[in-house]
Amino acid sequence: MYKLFSTLVLIAFSQVVFAQAFTQQIDSLLAAQKQKKFNGIILITKGEKSQYLKVQGYSNLAQKTPLNLDDQFVIGSISKQITAVLVLQAYEKGQIELNVPIRKYLPDWKQTWLDSVTVHQLLTHTHGIVAYEQPLEFVPGSKFVYSQIGYEILSKILESVTQKSFARLSNSLFKRYKMTHTFHPDLHKHQHLVTGYTELKDGTLNIEKASFQNYVAAGSFISTANDLLLWNKALYGGKLLLPKTMELMTTRQKNATREHPMFGTTDYGYGITIDNRDGILQYGTTGFAPGFCSMNFYYPATKTSIIILENVTYNLNDLKKTFATQLGVWKMVRNKIND
Repeated sequence: MYKLFSTLVLIAFSQVVFAQAFTQQIDSLLAAQKQKKFNGIILITKGEKSQYLKVQGYSNLAQKTPLNLDDQFVIGSISKQITAVLVLQAYEKGQIELNVPIRKYLPDWKQTWLDSVTVHQLLTHTHGIVAYEQPLEFVPGSKFVYSQIGYEILSKILESVTQKSFARLSNSLFKRYKMTHTFHPDLHKHQHLVTGYTELKDGTLNIEKASFQNYVAAGSFISTANDLLLWNKALYGGKLLLPKTMELMTTRQKNATREHPMFGTTDYGYGITIDNRDGILQYGTTGFAPGFCSMNFYYPATKTSIIILENVTYNLNDLKKTFATQLGVWKMVRNKIND
């Protein structure tokens, strides 16, 4: 009995030491940044337990307003998985089919490519649409080109089949899962949106006025670190989609592969990337909007979330440098999962 007790104490002590070492690694990464310091929030959880939390910097640099955990950020392409879930929920209700031409849902539109592009291809960036009034760039389904306009068209399809605005649809979803700080920007309900900054060529930081230039469905939802954690728990906990539908979302889709500027060869499901390198299954994505860079990855084997939100964007000519903190923390978490 004494031996068992001693073993349990040793295991518990080892876990504490390991957690402290992990915290020190990330703290050291941040401390090493002498000029271009991380300005944002890092939240790492495993199951119901927080593994690391850092709120560093300012929501407004000029006013020196300290960031807090409930501050809101533009989340960039993390928005796409929200849109994908709304589409898949409509699919479950029989309102949308994945593999029929989208003219069925947008009968009043004039574009000829409505007769050949499907919802599946919009979800997987394999549709070939480059602009509303231009011909397709390639035969739908034949290749991958990362697209913003495809997700905007998905939002229009949702509005058509539900007779509700995309802003209202998404807001209802957020309310249902108590994501009380997450909004479609058109609703103007965000009260704690931080200021975004972009580094200019001379090294100065400029207030970003184009943070919402992207389509909302593709890259302009507003959220917080805690709300994105709620999202991960709902999505990967099976609350948002039926198991068979979730399997569709998390399956590598045919021809939906790109050479990512930060991660190399990257496979896509519906609204998320899917990675199993080093035997570590990972879902999620990074996000960029002018003045904001973010990351939200989830590891189902350990129920681990990495959520990083930043409102100062440096080195825009090199995304690996822009996302330097995110990538550094990401590597540390993956190493921890492997240990």
